Parts: sequence; C-alpha cells; structure tokens
Amino acid sequence: MTMVLPGGTIGVLGGGQLGRMMALAARRMGYRIVVLDPSARCPTAQVADGVVVGSLDDREAAVHLAKQVDVITLDTEHVPAEILDELERHAPVRPGASVLRTIQDRQTQKQFLDRLGIPQAAWAPVGSDIELAGALARFGGRGIVKHRRAGYDGKGQMRVEPTDQLATVTSWLRGTPAVIEEVVPFAREISAILARGVSGEVRMYPIAENVHRRHILHTTRAPATLSDVAWRRVHDIASSIAEALGTIGVMAVEMFELDSGELLVNEIAPRPHNSGHWTIDACVTSQFEQLVRAMTGLPLGSTERLADAHMENLLGDEIERWPEILADPRAKLHLYGKSEARPGRKMGHVTRLFPRPHQS
Repeated sequence: MTMVLPGGTIGVLGGGQLGRMMALAARRMGYRIVVLDPSARCPTAQVADGVVVGSLDDREAAVHLAKQVDVITLDTEHVPAEILDELERHAPVRPGASVLRTIQDRQTQKQFLDRLGIPQAAWAPVGSDIELAGALARFGGRGIVKHRRAGYDGKGQMRVEPTDQLATVTSWLRGTPAVIEEVVPFAREISAILARGVSGEVRMYPIAENVHRRHILHTTRAPATLSDVAWRRVHDIASSIAEALGTIGVMAVEMFELDSGELLVNEIAPRPHNSGHWTIDACVTSQFEQLVRAMTGLPLGSTERLADAHMENLLGDEIERWPEILADPRAKLHLYGKSEARPGRKMGHVTRLFPRPHQS
C-alpha cells in the first residue's frame, strides 16, 4: 500500500467524540479531515476541514465523502457494512467491511470467538420463546439478554432473574433477534487496547482496569495490576483476535477476569475505545495518533506509558464540575463540544496523572 502522507485527507464516518479526538491528533500531524454526520455541528465537525451532512446509512452522502479523501475510518462500528463495501471502491476503509460484518452482530461475533477457541461467557441465540426458555433453564434462570445489533452503554440489554416472567422478556424483545449470556461472577473487567498496521505489526498498550456504573464506563485505571503470565495471556487473546479479523487501526477487547484468574472476552470494539482515553495524556503515542498512523500506513508509535493514570467520564451535568477539575494540578480536562448535557451522555472526561518514579 502507498502511504497516505501528511497533507492527505482522512474521512471519518460518524462525528462523535472519538472522531473528534482522532481529528485533533491527525491535524497536529498535518492531515486534513472530512466527516460524515447528520449534524453540521457535531463534535468532529467542529475541528474538521469539511463536513458532509447525512446519515451513516446514506450511500450517496458516504460516496460524496469518499471522493474527497485518501483513506476512511470510523467513529462508530454501527455504519452498515454494505456502505463500506461501496466506499472501498473509492478509497481504503480501515477497518473494512469484513471486520464490521463480524463485529456488528453479537451472534456473529460470538461465533467468531468460538471458532478461534477464545473463552467467553456461555451464550445462546434467542430467536424464539422456546430458545429463550431453554437457555434460561441452562443458565439457572439468570442471564443477560442483548439485542444482536446496535446496543451500547447498556442500551439494548436486559438482565433476567429467576423471579422474572418469560412474558416480560419477550415483550421487551418485541421479536428483535437477540442472544443471551450466562451471568458471570467476575472479579473485575480489564481492557486491552492495541493497534494493527497495514503490515500486520501489532502494538499493545498497558492493560487497564474498568469500573462501570449503570452499564456506562465510569473510571479506568492504568495500568491494571497483572501477573506476567496474565499479561501474556491478555496479549495473546487480543492479538489473535486482531489477526483473525485482519483489522487495520485501533481495536479494544474487553475481558472479564474471574477470581480464578481465568479470562473471558466480553466484547470487541474495532475502533478507539473509551477505556483508552487515558493514553492521550499518559503515553508516548495516544490511541488516536496510533489510529492515524495505522490507517495511513505510517510506522506505529511507541505505546510506552509515561505515567500512571486515572480516567473518569463526565456524564450529563457532571460537565459543570470543570472549575474544580481544573483546580487539580494533576488533572487533564477533555470536553467534547456537545451542546446538550443529557443524563448519561458522555460530555467529556478527565485524566489524572501520577508520574512514575524516575529510574536512573
């Protein structure tokens, strides 16, 4: 592949905060940005060189963007894979349509992991009341029912307990294809963030530990305390997934760590991830600069951690805490330029740095 050198143009499908932070890194490196989003004032558009206004399933608008750029990436994995098929005729798309086809459907994603022999929570498809009842019987009456497509931050999910009526679950599903997962009594959740370049080179960041509140990531601490054996296992799992997908760009693999030390993959995100935001301030190369490097064919950057980090999401009106945050000399504040602070909406994040002791 010919490199897309600084001065080239990157197209972004989706204009949320991930696209915004990638665009800021790309502009610092000398690239231009064009974004496709329904809003001309979305977070990415505020720092872009051009905006194509349209929905992410608008084929005409997407092709209009593709004809203006040298390479295309994603702010969200919910862009229809069929759109990416069309765009790949005009410019490289990274990650590509084949990656999204595997990731977008939870059932397809789980089947993919099963084929690789990668451990995950026991699961079953839910296409009928009979399948739902059978799976619940297997899982002791408990489970997490998830829509196969489009869920995030707890949306499209329902926890089922033995006391719940089957009719309640089927009414909530309304015939939507779903999967059910066994409830896993995990000790903690960890995130592996890695980049894979066009040559197949992989660079992984230090593993981070996550805490969720109401299904939304609340805090990430990096690095997580892991034994050398556990770190290698995390690295091997995440690297094998990236290789099997053939993805180019940045990818996150969320895993559950059980009390026994066993690791179970929870979800895969083929893009920069909320649990990797700490890398902006605490690593030589942020996950967003790394995405730019990977998709344009540049050498991948160092993932060395310069400081320990504690990242906290700012949801809804928590954005009003910015004065107290800026009063903390360890804090790095990142606001996303969103105009409306709705409950549970990610408005920004703050990373607090704790420098590592100097080693002579």
